[in-house]
Amino acid sequence: MIWLLRFILLFLLFLIVYLGMKPFFNSSRKLETARKHKRFLLLDDEDIRKNFIVTYQGAVFVGEKYMGEKDTGVDVVSVFIWPDNTAALKGLIKEDFTFLTEKIHQKYPNADIHWKSPMKGISTD
Repeated sequence: MIWLLRFILLFLLFLIVYLGMKPFFNSSRKLETARKHKRFLLLDDEDIRKNFIVTYQGAVFVGEKYMGEKDTGVDVVSVFIWPDNTAALKGLIKEDFTFLTEKIHQKYPNADIHWKSPMKGISTD
């Protein structure tokens, strides 16, 4: 009986530690930290139906990916990116968008990158 009680207490202790540490490894916390420190971070779920989120220089961008057929088979063929908050774009230059495009091409090499408004006119080729 005492062993069962000790086992339950040990289990509860591990559960409390796990639940206490879980928020520190949350992806939204990582995103917010990277945004505040103006670092690059690409958060992407492998599920094609879910959008990915990129932060760079304090700006947050949302990307929508589309599947299609390429020469090598079915892959992500198109990516549309837009800013989450257009006010955060202040101070970004063309090279910043080129950097973001290159990083997304590393993740999706067969995809065509399309920027939605207000960066629609920016050519990163």
